[in-house]
Amino acid sequence: MAKSEKEKAYGNTLNLPKTDFPMRGNLAKREPDTLKFWEDIDLNKLVMAKNAGHEKFIIHDGPPYANGHLHLGHTMNKVLKDMINKSKSLQGYLPPYVPGWDTHGLPIELKAIENVGLDAKNSDPVAFRDACRDYALKFVDIQRDEFKRLGVRGDWDHPYLTLSPDFEAEEIGVFGEMAKKGYIYKGSKPVHWCPHDHTALAEAEIEYGEQTSPSIYVAFKITDAKGHFDKTDAYILIWTTTPWTLPANRAVTLHPDLDYHLVQLGKRKYLIGKDLLEDVLKTIESAEKPEILKTFKGSELEYMQYMTPYGGDEGIVALGTHVTTDAGTGCVHTAPGHGMEDFGIGQKYGLTILSPVDDEGYMTAEAGAFEGMDLKTANKAILKDLVDRDMLVYQNTISHQYPLCWRCKTPTFFRTTPQWFASIDGFRQDALDAIEHDIRFTPAWGKERIYNMIRDRGDWCISRQRIWGVPIPAFYCDDCGEIIINDETISHLQDLFRADGANVWFNHEAKDLLPENYTCPACGGRHFTKETDIMDVWFDSGSTHQGVLRRRPELSWPADLYLEGSDQHRGWFNSSLCTSVAVNGKAPYRQLLTHGFLVDEQGRKMSKSLGNGVDPLEVINQQGADILRLWVASADYRGDVSVSKGILQQISEAYRKIRNTFRFMLGSLSDFDPSVHRVAVDDLTNLDKWAMLRLQDIIADAQKAYEDYEFHQVYRAVHNFCTIDLSAFYLNIIKDRLYANETDGKNRRSAQTVLYDITLALDVILSPILSFTAEEVFRYLPVADKPQSVQLMDWPQVQAPAVSEDFASHWERLIAFRNEITKALEEARQNKTIGNSLDAKVVFALTGETAVYRQDVAALGDDLADFLLVSQAEMVEAVNGDVWTSDLLPGLTLQVLPAEGEKCPRCWKYSTTVGHHHPDLCDRCADVLTNEEA
Repeated sequence: MAKSEKEKAYGNTLNLPKTDFPMRGNLAKREPDTLKFWEDIDLNKLVMAKNAGHEKFIIHDGPPYANGHLHLGHTMNKVLKDMINKSKSLQGYLPPYVPGWDTHGLPIELKAIENVGLDAKNSDPVAFRDACRDYALKFVDIQRDEFKRLGVRGDWDHPYLTLSPDFEAEEIGVFGEMAKKGYIYKGSKPVHWCPHDHTALAEAEIEYGEQTSPSIYVAFKITDAKGHFDKTDAYILIWTTTPWTLPANRAVTLHPDLDYHLVQLGKRKYLIGKDLLEDVLKTIESAEKPEILKTFKGSELEYMQYMTPYGGDEGIVALGTHVTTDAGTGCVHTAPGHGMEDFGIGQKYGLTILSPVDDEGYMTAEAGAFEGMDLKTANKAILKDLVDRDMLVYQNTISHQYPLCWRCKTPTFFRTTPQWFASIDGFRQDALDAIEHDIRFTPAWGKERIYNMIRDRGDWCISRQRIWGVPIPAFYCDDCGEIIINDETISHLQDLFRADGANVWFNHEAKDLLPENYTCPACGGRHFTKETDIMDVWFDSGSTHQGVLRRRPELSWPADLYLEGSDQHRGWFNSSLCTSVAVNGKAPYRQLLTHGFLVDEQGRKMSKSLGNGVDPLEVINQQGADILRLWVASADYRGDVSVSKGILQQISEAYRKIRNTFRFMLGSLSDFDPSVHRVAVDDLTNLDKWAMLRLQDIIADAQKAYEDYEFHQVYRAVHNFCTIDLSAFYLNIIKDRLYANETDGKNRRSAQTVLYDITLALDVILSPILSFTAEEVFRYLPVADKPQSVQLMDWPQVQAPAVSEDFASHWERLIAFRNEITKALEEARQNKTIGNSLDAKVVFALTGETAVYRQDVAALGDDLADFLLVSQAEMVEAVNGDVWTSDLLPGLTLQVLPAEGEKCPRCWKYSTTVGHHHPDLCDRCADVLTNEEA
C-alpha cells in the first residue's frame, strides 16, 4: 500500500534503522577481503598470544592426502576442527592448530608417472622420488589455499609434512623402537596383494565390492582312508570360488567337532558335512538317491590322504575350527600360500607353502600347465581341465563381496611373500585397555568399533614394494644373513635423514649408510645389503603423534582430540593407537570424534555416475564459504550427512534470516553507545528482561553444545532464536519503541541495551561457524577496548536481571496468549475485516481455565496493545456477539474489530487522540516531536 504524503513527511521523524551493514551477503566477493584482513593482522598469532599460558586444547590434524583439490569430505572435516578450535579459544583455552599432509604413497607415485611420464621400473630412484615430492608439494600448496579459503584458522605457514626430513627421521625412530621391543619381524605370510600396483596391502587398504566368481564343487580322490572305510571310489567333496588356487592345494580341512557323512551317490562315495548334505544335494541337483554309509566326527578323519588336483602329491585331511556350515561342503580346500586360515593350517601341519602367482597376477612355472595365465584365464583353463579329468561335480557362478584395492579398485588376492610385519599380539591388550579406560568416544559407538578391530586384527603388514615413501631401515649381513636393526643403526640413520631426507637411502650403498667401520653384531662381517621395501603410508601417518605432537613445542602429547571420518577406525585412528601403545604404552589421543559419509537427499553415496556430487569450490565461488560452514554446523555429523544443491539452498535461506536479524539489530543500534546509553539490567522493561533471560539460555545452551561437539544444536538454537524469539516476537514488538519513542527515552534505550547484548553475544557464539559474517558484523559494533577481530573476544557473560521465580512461567503464558491472538488477527485479515494488524482493536475475555492468565495480561498495562501489535486492546468480563474461540486456550474468546479513531501518520497506530494536541499526530507522537525539538 502506498504511503500518504503525511506518512512520508512524518516518517522522517522516526528513528528508523540506519546501518551500512549490507542486506545481501555477497559472500563470494567479500570473504576474500576478510581473509586478507586476517592474514594482515596474523590472526592466528594474535589468538595464541591472547591465550598464552592458558590450558591447551590440541586437535591433532589427521593428514589429508596431497593429491587432489578440496572436496566435500575435506570441507566437513576441516570445518568441524575449526569450529572446535575457535569455540575453545573463545572459552579461554589455547588451541594451537598445526595442519598436516600425508605426502607419500602409491596414489602420488601413479600421478607422478602419469603427469611426468616417468617409468618407475627404469627411472633413477632419486629422480623418480623427486618427481613424486614435487607433485605432492604442488598439491600441498593448492589444498592449503583451499582450506584457508574455508576460513580455517591455523599455522598454515608451518604445517607438518610426512616427507619432511625431520618427520622421516622420527618415523624410523618409531620403527626402531618397535623393533627393539620385538614387535617388528620379517616373515612369509599371506597378504592382500594388488596385481595392478604390484604391492602388498594392509587390511586398512582393502574395501569390498560385488564380484562374480565361479562356484564349483570338486571331487578329490581319497588315497588313504586310515582304515575308516573302503577307499575305492571314495572322494572328498570340496567347494571353492577360486579355482586358480587349486594348484596350491595341500590339505582339506574339517572341523574336529562336526559330523561328516560318507554318502553313496551313484558309483561314487563322497565325504560331506552332515549339516550341509541337504543343501549340497539341492545345489548339484543330484538325481541319485543318497545312501548314508557311515558317519564320523571330523577329529576321527585327521591325516587321511587324498590326491591333490595338481602336482601329483598326496594331501592330508587337517583339522581347523575356522570351518563353518554357512556354505560349501564342510570340507575346506586349503592352499597355505593363499589364505590366512590356510597358512595357519600349513604351519600347524608342516605343509609346503606354495604360492604360484607373480607380482602382476600371472601364474608362475609352479602352476605347471597354467604358467603365464592371469587369474581369470587360469580359472577357465582349470575348470576345463577338471571336467576333462571327471573331477568337477558341479559348476555355477556366484555374486559375492570381494576384496578390492582401495586405490585402484582392482580385485586383490592372498599371496604368500616375504614381508615386514608388526606383531599386534605384542601390545594388543595394552591397546584394548586404552580403548576401554582412557579414551572418550563421540559418538559412543566408536568405542566398540575400534575395540573389535584391534581385538580381531592380525599382524600388520607394514612393507610395500614401491619407491615413494620412507624406507624400512633394515640391513642384511651378506656373510651370515642376520637382519640388522638396532639403536646404533637407527640413531645414525636418523642423523642422515634429518640432514638429507630419506633420499639418502636411495643415494648410497649400505656401507655408506651404516656407522663408520660397522661390523655385524652376529658374525663380525663387514658386507651388507639394505632393504628395498618402503613403509606402509599408514605407518607414516600413524607415527605423527611422535613426529609432530612430541616435536612441536606449541603442541603436547597425547592430543586432546583426533577427529576424522568413521573409516579411520581401521585407518589412522588404528595405526596411531598401535604405534603409540607399542612405543609409549599409552594412546596418543584422549578423545576420538568421528563423522559419517556424505550422501545425497535420497541417501545415495556421492558418485560421478549418478551426477549427484557437489563441488565445494563451486559453492564457495557462487555462494561463499560461510554457506558451507553453516551446512556443516547444521548437520548431525555422527551419521551419514546429506548434501545437495537443494539442501544448500535451504541453508542459504537460513543464513539470510540470520543475516537479516543482525542487520535489523545493527541498524537499531546506530545511535547507541553502550558506555553512555546503557540501562541498568534491573531497570529494563519486563519484556526486555525476558529477552535478556532468553539470551542467557542461548549462551548456556550454545556453550554446552560446543563442549559436547553438538554443532547442529548451536545452529538450531541460534536459528530458532533469530526467527522465532527475535524476528517473530521480540523485535516485532519493540519496533514501535525503537522507531517512534523519544531518541533518548528510557524505554527505547532499554530495548537498545538488550539488542546490543544480543547482537554481540550472538556474533561471538556464531563466529566459530559463520566466521566471515561474524567478522563483518563485529566491525559495526561499538565495543569497549575492541580487539581487532571477533575471534579475539571471550565467551559472552551477560548479567541476568533479578526476576521472580514465576517470571519465566509468566512469559510462557503471555506468549501462548499472544500466539492465539495472532491466529485470530490472521483470520480477520483473510476475511478482509482488517488489513494490517494495527488496523485492529481486540476485545477479549479470559474465563474458565484461562482465568489464571488475567493477572499476566493485566501486568502489561499500557503496553498490552503494543504487545499484541494492534492499535487498541481491551480485556473484558465477557465478549458479546460473534466471537473467536481458542482451541488451545479454552476460555479465551475475542472479537477483532476495526480500530477506533484515526491513523497517526507517524506511528501508523489508530488513536482517538489524533489531532488533539497536533493537527496530524497522536498525543504520544506529538509529545515525542515536541521533546525532540526542545
